[in-house]
Parts: sequence; structure tokens; C-alpha cells
Amino acid sequence: MTKPSVSYTEIKKVSNAGITEANDLLAAEEPLEIRVGYGRAGDRLQKNISVTMRTPGNDFELALGFLFTEGIISSIDDISEIKYCTDANTIENKENIVRVELKESVSFDFKNAERNFYTTSSCGVCGKASIDAVKTVCRIETREGNLKVSRELICSLPQLLRKHQNVFEHTGGLHGCALFDSAGNLFLSREDVGRHNALDKLIGACMALKQDQDGAFPFYNYILLLSGRASFELLQKAAMAGIRMVAAIGAPSSLAVETAREFDITLIGFLRGESFNIYSAAHRLIV
Repeated sequence: MTKPSVSYTEIKKVSNAGITEANDLLAAEEPLEIRVGYGRAGDRLQKNISVTMRTPGNDFELALGFLFTEGIISSIDDISEIKYCTDANTIENKENIVRVELKESVSFDFKNAERNFYTTSSCGVCGKASIDAVKTVCRIETREGNLKVSRELICSLPQLLRKHQNVFEHTGGLHGCALFDSAGNLFLSREDVGRHNALDKLIGACMALKQDQDGAFPFYNYILLLSGRASFELLQKAAMAGIRMVAAIGAPSSLAVETAREFDITLIGFLRGESFNIYSAAHRLIV
């Protein structure tokens, strides 16, 4: 049984009318440990890759998206199985540890992979080093596609995402992201307490759902919408996936803008009401 993504708590509600007792819904937050199994049959090895605080649910998608955007795998074909670890597990850790089994043919260099982790904002590397590392790790051949969208369509996306943020609607405590096609149709959305987790879940789900003629999901044909700000870690993941347009309701960081320009990603920020800012690659917008 999957863990719930929300929890109930008792609170004291303070207003001009006084203090009242009430029940409140909170977005659930628990640690998820991602492990990788690799090597030949009969001599399999295991390595703990990451621990992230996430909203329970879509854990396999999160693990898949994380390994892909960190350059550890190049496609879902590198994986033979994803499962929860049950060995020597406590009740507290139930469904909080995921093991991803790589196929025997997939080589795995943990030391090299460890140097390329950028999902923590305090990683301590400078901006130029970060962007250069993404270019080195990225094994996806960037495809342009024919993505052209209008101002009106871009402005309509936040409200469409809000309608699909079920947990946010009740708790107000989650980040959301979604992929839209060039006609403004929502393809898929995910939400999580961590903005990078939400995007990993979304990318992981797409990798498992649909493929183009080359056997990969055509991210280049979709618009990525972020419910909050656009950080470097999110643009890094978008670049790894081959996403060509990112729109954020909040502000972008300086390194996010630099990354978008380096990878020719159309970056939109402060998307509110009928206005927004274009920070890079404006040629994909019909304004």
C-alpha cells in the first residue's frame, strides 16, 4: 500500500474572532533513499546514491528521473527492475528505500557519477564549472523540434496546472510542474515538497510512458511549466532531458538564465496574469 501524500494534524486557528480548534491537512514529507544495483549476475553490488526529502508517491518515477537527469542512465532500457527494499527494513523505512537494478551490460562508475550530482544548491561548485559539467555528462542529442507558441497560450498555462495540483489545493505546501504541448493541452503533471523531486517524477513518468521513433520521449515538443522559481538545478534537469522551453511562475536565478542561454532553452519567468519576462531564446515565442 502506497504511503499517503497528505497527513492530518490538530491546530489552533487564530483570527479576529479569537482562537478555535481545527483539523488541518499537511503535505507529507519523508526521506527516500535511492540505491543502485549493478554488476554481473551472481556478483551484484549495491551503492547508495542519494537521500532526498520527498512527498510519498510516484517513488519509482522519482528514482528513474533522478538517475536520468544526473547522467547515471541514458534511457529506461538501462534498467531491469525498480523495487522497494524489504531486507532488514524497519516499519519506519517501509517504502522509503528504492533499489534500481541496472542491466548487466550497463557500466557504472559511482565516483564519476558522484562528481556530477547537482541537485543540492549548496554543492559548492561555481557556475561555469556546473554548466560545463552538464555539457560533459549530457548524453542526449539535443533536438530542436518545431515548438512555437503564442503569448496567449503561455499565459493560460498556470491556471491549467493549478487545476491538476490536487494536494496543493488542500495543503498549499507543494511545488508542481507539468508538460504542455504546443496547443496548450496538459500532457502530465507531478507535485512534491521538493521542486527538483517534482521534476524528476515528471521526467521519470514520461520516460516510462511514451517514446518517439528513436526510442526516447520527445521532450523537445513540450513546454515545461514550473509552479515556483526557476533554479539552476531545474534548468540542469531540463537540459539533460532535452526540453526546449521552460516557463516559471516565479523568478529565475542568474545561473538558471546562464544555463538556459548556454543550451538554447527558451526561459520565461514571472509568468503572472497576462505578462511574463523572456530571458533567453525568444524565437520560439509568437509575441
